[in-house]
Amino acid sequence: MKESNPLTSIRENSVFKEGDIFVLFGELFGRGYATGLINAAKEAGMTIIGVTVGRRDDTNALRPLTDEELAEAEANLGGKIINVPLMAGFDMDAPEGEKNPTDLVNEMTIDTWQEHKLDWDLIERCREIGVNRFKTSVAEVMTQLDAMIPAGKNVFFAHTMAGGIPRAKVFMAIANRVYKGRGKRYMSSQSLIDSDLGKLILQNFDEVSANTFGHLLDASSDLRARIEGEGGQVRYTAYGYHGTRILIGDEYRWQTYTNYTQGYAKKRLEGIATEAWNNGVKATVFNCPEIRTNSSDVFAGIELSLVPLLSALKKEGGGDWVDAQWAACQALLKDDVSLDSVLQTVRAYQQDPVMVTFSDFEAWPMPNSAEQVDKTVGTSQDIVALHKDRKALVSDLLSTHVVNATGQLMFGEASDPSAPVLWLDHDIVAQQLIASNS
Repeated sequence: MKESNPLTSIRENSVFKEGDIFVLFGELFGRGYATGLINAAKEAGMTIIGVTVGRRDDTNALRPLTDEELAEAEANLGGKIINVPLMAGFDMDAPEGEKNPTDLVNEMTIDTWQEHKLDWDLIERCREIGVNRFKTSVAEVMTQLDAMIPAGKNVFFAHTMAGGIPRAKVFMAIANRVYKGRGKRYMSSQSLIDSDLGKLILQNFDEVSANTFGHLLDASSDLRARIEGEGGQVRYTAYGYHGTRILIGDEYRWQTYTNYTQGYAKKRLEGIATEAWNNGVKATVFNCPEIRTNSSDVFAGIELSLVPLLSALKKEGGGDWVDAQWAACQALLKDDVSLDSVLQTVRAYQQDPVMVTFSDFEAWPMPNSAEQVDKTVGTSQDIVALHKDRKALVSDLLSTHVVNATGQLMFGEASDPSAPVLWLDHDIVAQQLIASNS
């Protein structure tokens, strides 16, 4: 792919109506993009059905939700959950009596991980077990789902599975250095990718963030044929990240957060959607703008791509609602700090020659550099320090708006999608926000 393919117009839902089925393929946790899409489905009157990743017991064995956990999860979702554990990835899977990949990672230390060699034969066997476990569970989910969908209904599958970081203390220490380390604590992201540890993590990212979409498409093929044979329609969406265009100076330019190690899996996700699309399945990956979520907080400085949305809102039309958002953001800053000065700082950061080097679409995802990390983390810390409360940031408020806008955009576009991979840039996000709040 030589360049991004942006969504350029707001589309209205023309397919989904009251009583149709919305399936969230991934459990709903805390802050995240899925909330906006679920809200759009609820506004259309759709019936919400979800799944769960399950939980681990004291022996780390995967189990369904308890009655209490299920009730809480269904209340959070606003719909019924099929209680079959759909934990993706293979970091906790192993042949009987042998170590799992997380056990192997826990044998590493912060001083030895780069030279540490893994048993790839064992890891491949673990991967096969994890994949087969997941595919078996998806088949059971589809069996139960089939019985829950009446004839003549349209169905919207929303894939939200992402991640794959092993729960190993040593990796969290390494991740903090790769994504946040400055000066003597700086660590090259390429050194992680080149290590056995990095190769393992990339495999697990693929299994969680990308291959699960393929398993969903395959496992639902009979159900899809049944629904379409009865006159209904089926759509699939997934969440990608591949940088987005934001307003830098006076023009929208593509930029990205660096280093986004999961980018390789997101490109694989795009490929799976493209293959499905070429086979006649309406599946679309939407590459969304950066927001702050529970999982993204490990990436220091990700909000530096979010703050310029304020400028995009004015460029795309402004109005009373936009003025109110500017005022709300200004109120979060210390009394002697202007919102304009924060935007100037972010603009200077985005236009810095060091950062411009990383705006190379074809080279994405690029490895970090010591100078880049220093600017990203340093600028982020400086801006956070300008707030009255470090737990109430401008980026938090803007994240909420982006979640709502992307959900509405995805829901409308999915009715009659124009491509298997689309980018939701700041211009269309701003246009959606203005349109829905005017």
